[in-house]
Amino acid sequence: MSRNFSLPSVVWLHGRLVPDAEAVVSVHDRSFLYGDGLFETLTVVGWRPVFERAHLERLERGSVFLGIRSPFNFAELSEGIAALIRAMDLESGSVRIHLSRGVGQRGYSPQGADSPKVVITAHRETRETEDLQRWCLATASFRCARGDVIAQFKTASKLLCVLARAEAEAAGAQDALILDTDGKVLETASGSLFWIEDGVLLTPPVGAGLLSGITREAVLKLAPELGLTVVETTANLERLHLASGVFVTLSTRGVVEISRLDQTELRTSEWTGMIWSELWKKMRL
Repeated sequence: MSRNFSLPSVVWLHGRLVPDAEAVVSVHDRSFLYGDGLFETLTVVGWRPVFERAHLERLERGSVFLGIRSPFNFAELSEGIAALIRAMDLESGSVRIHLSRGVGQRGYSPQGADSPKVVITAHRETRETEDLQRWCLATASFRCARGDVIAQFKTASKLLCVLARAEAEAAGAQDALILDTDGKVLETASGSLFWIEDGVLLTPPVGAGLLSGITREAVLKLAPELGLTVVETTANLERLHLASGVFVTLSTRGVVEISRLDQTELRTSEWTGMIWSELWKKMRL
């Protein structure tokens, strides 16, 4: 599945549509200065944002956790997304919601930052095929703290993922596998990790220190319908090497099969294709 995203021409900036060139925020904005904010990325299929409610609910959970009062409710954000999709005639692509704590006093203290800002952008996409895409992974040298509770939210602080992805690309891989400080597999820089063993679908638990992925949750609900038992467990790299199939889920691509991890060729499973096929049907409803 080839995807080519373009830059937006129109942006939903705190309640109104404005040309991209006019969509600016303060240089004192805390999300710019400290990554003090949240974001959600939704895929758009047939002019419709996929799993919109689940993304908005995760955004709300994150805003409560960070103590950022969102200035817009679900209905207002949904209408903002719809307005942007209409303005860009976006049949296929992605929409990104960014919530910042806004401008506050200098320093780490959030005191005084009581005017959060919301920006929604949309990106048109060229999609050539819906065939299952395959990636190679490279294990990142950067580790995530085991049990990190912040990791389960899509915060604007993504430097670890940026550096891990840069390492992976330098190694000729499409994404980076991230381990925790005990050497257990967590997720990739871009998505949630799954592997298959003897008809069992396995994935690390959110409590281990990883993002509570929206597509991950959709796959966890779908798997039993296909006859797969689901187990959430921790594992080391060797377990992935021995698996009958490994794949990653992410909102903008759905399911991506992993064909190689570092220098090891991985086995591929028919289950991965079945999961992607059924998930794609649900995404198009």
